[in-house]
Amino acid sequence: MREFKDQGLLEPIADLPESMNNRDGVGGLAGQVRLKLASFNIQTGINTSAYHEYLTGGWRHMFPSNRRMGNLKRIADLLKPFDLVGLQEVDGGGARSHFIVQAEYLAESAGFTHWHNQINRRFGNIALHSNGLLSRLKPVKIVDYSLPGMPGRGALLAQFGDESASALHICVMHLALSRKARLKQLAFIAEIIHGLPHVVLMGDLNCAHDSPEIHHLTRTTRLCDPLFEVKTFPSWQPRIMLDHILVTPEIRVENLRAINFACSDHLPIAMEILLPEGLRLGI
Repeated sequence: MREFKDQGLLEPIADLPESMNNRDGVGGLAGQVRLKLASFNIQTGINTSAYHEYLTGGWRHMFPSNRRMGNLKRIADLLKPFDLVGLQEVDGGGARSHFIVQAEYLAESAGFTHWHNQINRRFGNIALHSNGLLSRLKPVKIVDYSLPGMPGRGALLAQFGDESASALHICVMHLALSRKARLKQLAFIAEIIHGLPHVVLMGDLNCAHDSPEIHHLTRTTRLCDPLFEVKTFPSWQPRIMLDHILVTPEIRVENLRAINFACSDHLPIAMEILLPEGLRLGI
């Protein structure tokens, strides 16, 4: 367990982005807040444009590449309009990424005041496989979880708002490749978020929107499937939805889309949400 820290970035937010200052919401619903969310498996800044590049470019997963920094700059520019971003396959400061904590770099470059890096697997000082969170709101706390199954998969859960009965919880995760492991991991997460009033779960779930895993998740929690598919993988010719954002019923979904931005082997997924009236985020 590890509490969220500002990680040495900027002071707490003074001027909120326009989407958070719009306290009147949309459609005349006063007292509501709209947030722009994104989830992106960035593959540590490696651009893949064909299956054979997993072999020919596989060395970039373990060794530095001059192209990685340019891709990270492009990703930072993409993320600037968003309020909360969940990241998968970020490097936590290994030699392959020139010892740069990529979540921190993206936060500073895109103007986020808060960030968190969750290391799930280490290969010495070469590669630190991580999940990440970027936020323009200050979380009350964030807890890291190791997921069941083979070591190396994790989830983080951030709480926004002091009052647990009216707080918003954001869960960022990256699931395993096997269905058996994914079902165990989702059962574990379902227990963690059980009873939480307002939840957004996002990440690379490595399964389709109509898979048994997603059906199990929506049956055992209050999370709702958006009911339509946006294809996110592979980025160069998307044919399946592996990346997801699910919300509890009181959170209104305004927009869900995959962004045509080929800078990884996944496309980023974005959603705009309208929070229920009375939800306290401390803003």
